[in-house]
Amino acid sequence: MTESKKPAVRPARPHFSSGPCAKRPAWSPEALADAVLGRSHRSKEGKARIKLAIDKTRRILGLPDGYQCGIVPGSDTGAFEMAMWSLLGARGVEALAWESFGKGWVTDILKQLRLDDVRLHEAGYGELPDLGKVDFSRDVVFTWNGTTSGVRVPDGSWIADDRQGLTLVDATSAVFAQEIDWSKVDVATFSWQKALGGEAAHGMLVLSPRAVARLESYTPSWPLPKLFRLTKGGRLMKEVFDGETINTPSMLCVEDYLDTLTWAEGIGGLEALQARADANAQAIFDWVERTPWIANLARDPATRSNTSVCLSIVDPAVTRLSADEQWAFAKDVAGALDREGVAYDIAAHRDAPPGLRIWTGSTVERADLEALTPWLDWAFARSRASLPKAA
Repeated sequence: MTESKKPAVRPARPHFSSGPCAKRPAWSPEALADAVLGRSHRSKEGKARIKLAIDKTRRILGLPDGYQCGIVPGSDTGAFEMAMWSLLGARGVEALAWESFGKGWVTDILKQLRLDDVRLHEAGYGELPDLGKVDFSRDVVFTWNGTTSGVRVPDGSWIADDRQGLTLVDATSAVFAQEIDWSKVDVATFSWQKALGGEAAHGMLVLSPRAVARLESYTPSWPLPKLFRLTKGGRLMKEVFDGETINTPSMLCVEDYLDTLTWAEGIGGLEALQARADANAQAIFDWVERTPWIANLARDPATRSNTSVCLSIVDPAVTRLSADEQWAFAKDVAGALDREGVAYDIAAHRDAPPGLRIWTGSTVERADLEALTPWLDWAFARSRASLPKAA
């Protein structure tokens, strides 16, 4: 396919970024008309909107009774740091990492918290570590879905029911799209800009009764900044989980999140969201199966993400290049699609192997992904034609 033979059909919405992700279908700024602006977030009206966002989240995700859910600062990163700094240190830690965000949590555990009793379970991009070797008498830290590798845990069956330690789960690109067994999760964090396409800076923190018991019985040896403190006088600050946020949230962002939660309820809730993500990812998987120049970075189909689909360019003319040249090639492909206005922000994460990354979460339309695939072929052919001939 030459550049003169561009596909005739373009995606209606070219937003395939892995965060912030696409807004819900038919979104417009008018969705924010009811935002509580120019008022305190602690006013009756402001607090009610924040509490409604928490309650809708609980209802759609089906959180068990006794689980706490609150809005905290700093997106998913802030929420997960809050959990680690508040809870870790009481037991030894099992830290799992198979992509950049998991590796980031390992760095913080070792170099910032400086915990000594840490066992690492690592795997390269595209694979999972051996989950059967995890010791659940200790605290376990992992990402449910590896956003930069496209590899997720297949389910929660590997997590012990009778665990003594806590499970701390970065679930930011898994919630609302993948089945999470909440009985296996003691702490979960996520952000609005991932699976539901909300705006940045706000994190969500979910705590099981076991996690609350740890907070109320354990005091870390290190000082905690105000933004991380979840207890007062040895008791959980329950007001945080009733809408009294630790810091000032953007009420525009709260309203935007509420709008998308309402949309999610309207299409059938969690089951419908998961089905949309599954169908979207399948559109890309089907294309990969029939396309010789591309492959899934995630090798095992059972561990392939249905939200952050990570792809490797496997054409021999590209794989013979140096790593830097392969990166330049992948960016050239992504850049051509960006300039054409058919796909934005789909180059692989900077810490991942060179390739492409396409978000297929529920706010994306399958028809747009199906329209994208001929453009991917076009962009690849265009970039490959510019490569020097092999000797």
